[in-house]
Amino acid sequence: MQYAIVDIETTGGYASSHGITEIAVFIHDGTRVTRHFETLINPGQLIPRYITALTGIDNDMVASAPAFSDIAPMLDELLRDCIFVAHNVNFDFSFVRHHFKACGIDMTNKKLCTVRLGRKVFPGLASYSLGNLCRSIGIPVENRHRAGGDASATVSLFERLLANGAEPHIEQMLKRTSGEQWLPLHLLKDDVERLPEAPGVYYFHDAKQKVVYVGKAVNLKKRVSSHFTTNDAARKRQNLLRNVHKITFAPCATELQAIVLESAEIRRLWPKYNVSQKQPQQKYGLYQFEDGRGYLRLAIDKKKKNLQPLYSFNLLHEGEVMLRRMAEEFALHEKLCFINKGSFSTDDMEFADPPQVHNGKVRTALAALAEKLPTFAVVDTGLQPNECLCLLVERGSFWGMGYIPDDFPLTTCTALKALLQPYTDNDTIRNSIYTFVEAYPEKRVVLK
Repeated sequence: MQYAIVDIETTGGYASSHGITEIAVFIHDGTRVTRHFETLINPGQLIPRYITALTGIDNDMVASAPAFSDIAPMLDELLRDCIFVAHNVNFDFSFVRHHFKACGIDMTNKKLCTVRLGRKVFPGLASYSLGNLCRSIGIPVENRHRAGGDASATVSLFERLLANGAEPHIEQMLKRTSGEQWLPLHLLKDDVERLPEAPGVYYFHDAKQKVVYVGKAVNLKKRVSSHFTTNDAARKRQNLLRNVHKITFAPCATELQAIVLESAEIRRLWPKYNVSQKQPQQKYGLYQFEDGRGYLRLAIDKKKKNLQPLYSFNLLHEGEVMLRRMAEEFALHEKLCFINKGSFSTDDMEFADPPQVHNGKVRTALAALAEKLPTFAVVDTGLQPNECLCLLVERGSFWGMGYIPDDFPLTTCTALKALLQPYTDNDTIRNSIYTFVEAYPEKRVVLK
């Protein structure tokens, strides 16, 4: 078995937008180094100052160096049929693979990470960074943060690992089903192995246990694994993988429950790497109150903390459009709905309906709105026998969800609320529920 022990230096942290400035490769047959290749590379872009400060490689040094495309055919021949070995292998592999792809070369090597292998052979060390791990087991490292120096240290580390019984671990890690080749550097394999093949919501945690990503799945194990097996050199994915230290999950009875919980959790936790559902919360509501003259007034206003709106809106304009339509359809005085911003004066009362008539129109308008905003429960299979999953929609808005006994009488939402956990409503949740009941009307139970 041939191993290609590789180290690279780069202009930045992710392959899709950054170049390689230096590469070193040691071909190892499991006993000794048989070939060695090392060169600076012109990355085709400026090297940031902080990278120069770290590696010592500056723009002048790479100005006359070959481009990656110049060495790609030779490098492909050197690496072909070898196990690609590196310390934090996914970083080096992602760069080399990405730049090979740009040259029309498909890289299919198996990978082996000396960080993960080091944890198995030398468990319990405080740190498995290259410098600290080598220091812990007495390996000198020269020319640190240069490809040749770090690759040479990785060769010594690899030989020390082999001398301390690494071969069975290597054999296991190289199996197609092991997962060791593609898992993020800091993630334990057991975190993925214990995921069920069932619906749920998963959480990626960083080194400080903070949730940095929330996702939902019909099959948790398959979906989480796909995050790590997909070849994506983009910044977001590379940063995400670099920061995943732990996975937790919440099992769900159905895909709909997973969709709802994911959306609610994204808005509750605001994870760093979730983007698509970070829209503004509903900030406006339709409110009703009675003024000093006995008129029922309707108004669109910002949401009040302790006052439940008749209806909610993300945008002020959205609420104003709906209120204007109500006023036109039911002949409501615009000043009594604050559509016309002027005050409702004594002169306006001459041309307005008396309070009793106006209030009847308001009640009719709100009753018509209530018909469009139904109250119902979605009832589906639960996680345990003798229970049902229940999602409650009250007056058109999602109220909450939870599990109820399968013989619970579904008559009023008041009784249900005692058993369900409330959640904040949003467009994603509401649209998902309405789409579901349209497809499965038999699971919708109308409530009072």
